[in-house]
Amino acid sequence: NRIVPVYSGRMGIAVRRLREIVWEALARLSPAPEPEIYEFVPDIPCKTALRDLHFPETAEVRDRTRRRFALEECLAQQLNVAYRRRRADEVPGMQTAGSSHLVKDLADSLPFELTEAQKRCVREIYRDMKAPRSMNRLLQGGVGSGKTLVALCGMLLAVEHGYSAVMMAPTQILAEQHYLKFRQMLDKLDVPVSLVTADRKEESHVSFGKQGGIVVGTHALLYGKNVPERVGLVVIDEQHKFGVNQREKLIDREERPDVLVMTATPIPRTLTLTFYGELDVSILDGVPGGRGAVVTAIRTEKDQEKVLKFVRSQLEEGRQVYVVSPLIDGEDSRKGKAVTKELDEWKALLPHVDVGLLHGRMSSEEKEAVMKDFRANRISVLVATTVVEVGVDVPNATVMIINNAESFGLSQLHQLRGRIGRGAHKSYCILMTEARPEDEQWEKLHIVETTANGFDLAEQDLKLRGPGDVLGTSQSGLKGVRFEEWLLDARLIHRGRE
Repeated sequence: NRIVPVYSGRMGIAVRRLREIVWEALARLSPAPEPEIYEFVPDIPCKTALRDLHFPETAEVRDRTRRRFALEECLAQQLNVAYRRRRADEVPGMQTAGSSHLVKDLADSLPFELTEAQKRCVREIYRDMKAPRSMNRLLQGGVGSGKTLVALCGMLLAVEHGYSAVMMAPTQILAEQHYLKFRQMLDKLDVPVSLVTADRKEESHVSFGKQGGIVVGTHALLYGKNVPERVGLVVIDEQHKFGVNQREKLIDREERPDVLVMTATPIPRTLTLTFYGELDVSILDGVPGGRGAVVTAIRTEKDQEKVLKFVRSQLEEGRQVYVVSPLIDGEDSRKGKAVTKELDEWKALLPHVDVGLLHGRMSSEEKEAVMKDFRANRISVLVATTVVEVGVDVPNATVMIINNAESFGLSQLHQLRGRIGRGAHKSYCILMTEARPEDEQWEKLHIVETTANGFDLAEQDLKLRGPGDVLGTSQSGLKGVRFEEWLLDARLIHRGRE
């Protein structure tokens, strides 16, 4: 009748024997002098705390002890952040911006006004780039909040000051899309833009001479002579898709450029403080004008006829549709719909409509051709896997059907939903699910159905899945975390920072 420890990953030792071993080991510990930093956690010596952690008298004692070790872990993490911050501040940077005429010209040429949030973020970036120290800034914004335009303004500041600007994107589709968008936007401004991806060998050495220019690329930018001589600003899009070492490879040069990392996956405030504490944060919390509303709804198998009828009505109005499924073909052991099978079904259901297919196993030429046709409205229904999750921008697409929605995470569903509502028309995200209202997964879908704001969603996601999954355990710095509860507790983090 007492609380006993349950150990995971026991390496073949019987759990009872393992408890005995731990008990004996704790009995042999000699008391060590304690640093007196744990003011708001009761002053428990380490030896006592370890014993209370494994063999607590009560649940309260266990929780109090976990907080003590959580604070210790948090302190180590905050020291790491403070050290990185100090190092970043000590790196002699260069002034990469002077006047801002190009940004004004770009703003004047656009058919819409920048949002207040966009203007604020551009001002913050401008201030950093004018200063002689290195900029390290995180640009956080929900899906479709206009981050790319803010980044382009930063790049123009560098170009006007005689530097080049480089933008690295995680996929070829995204790099090509940024490239085409920049060329279209800078059409009247006479700013050279070039594209570097693994497939585009013809521009292997990018040189703009004395005048700066913009280079957009994928991982190909990390190798050989693919980067121009004088880089003033490096923009990293969807930064969580790149490793820390990859980022350093692009940034680590004699004259250290300014760095802007962007993410469309809103990171809860506690995690931002912890894992991006060395970065200054700019938050885009508005949505650009001229965008239609997005309605989200959960639907089950029995609603399929209604959904099909609705899709037909949208297609008759000239709109386009995404159908997203989790698998490429049905051979996978996981349950879920496969795009290859869905393609045949939609072709049979809509015989007079062009249906396209997009998934990760296609070659980049095939992907590019399909996206081109979808953008030009030659394909009306695009059946795809989550390769459309990031950055695909087709303003005329107003319907997103997500099959087996329960198998995706909250932030992934939010990312997918962000592919619609990019034009002036009202858009609809339909979450098809086999879950029932009493299931846990239904609750997750209900959160997506009722929450449009990415930052609110991120907080909910953190509560549901815990920090390890939200950040992805591969994130540097999270591998050694044992007491994840401190990542959910802003008071502990602030205490650690103090």
